[in-house]
Amino acid sequence: MPLAIALLLGVVEGLTEYLPVSSTGHLVLVSRLLGRQAGSFEIVIQLGAILAVVVHFRALFAKHAAGLLAKQPESIRLVVALACGFVPVAIVGKLAGHAIKDRLFFPTPIAIALAVGGVVMIVVERVRRAKHVKGETGLEHVTPMRAMVIGLGQCFALFPGASRSMCTIVTGQLVGLSTATAAEFSFLLGVPTLGAATLYEGFKSRHELLAQVGAPAVVVGLVVSFFVAWAVVAAFLRYLQRRGLEPFGWYRLALAACVLFWL
Repeated sequence: MPLAIALLLGVVEGLTEYLPVSSTGHLVLVSRLLGRQAGSFEIVIQLGAILAVVVHFRALFAKHAAGLLAKQPESIRLVVALACGFVPVAIVGKLAGHAIKDRLFFPTPIAIALAVGGVVMIVVERVRRAKHVKGETGLEHVTPMRAMVIGLGQCFALFPGASRSMCTIVTGQLVGLSTATAAEFSFLLGVPTLGAATLYEGFKSRHELLAQVGAPAVVVGLVVSFFVAWAVVAAFLRYLQRRGLEPFGWYRLALAACVLFWL
């Protein structure tokens, strides 16, 4: 793979992984525009985005790691919540992952998922504004039950174009969390969810990646996605403290229309 393409795909991954616009959908569409088929490379470079979240929340991770050793209830509750959020998508992904990849990783299904998700975000945001709903702020409000519901919502993100970030943030809003807290838990939940998928795909496709993509391209994609995602996570959290998700909903609708017109 030319390093320029690896760099471009790394930028796309970093920009879209944690925004509610679907990184998978964008990577599939960009790969199509470049005349290539999205594959293992696009999954493996997620590791850069995962590491960006770990670095951004390093103080939080360190605090709760120490809390686990000290058996502090707050830290135990957060780990249990992350486990509850991870289990549903792990099960559904194992059962339906191959079928989804074979049948839905194409522009038309992606455009439909983008449009549906855009409408959902716009409706949820407007209803929340009309009812003056703010939601509870702080990770201590993410109970195991709420986390389980968010995990069930995350299962819809297996459809390319849906967006894991959108599914988890909106579900978090619907179970009573503030948008910023829902986003923060979404980012943390992405570490086990994306980490498991990335490590599995990387190990399974290691020979293919080295032979067809090349180690330099993989390194470029990982490094670029790391730095871009790190900047996006910080900026997105600041943005959500002042505004909602509706603009991203309109972007999704516009992109879906462009994809359908392009087809």
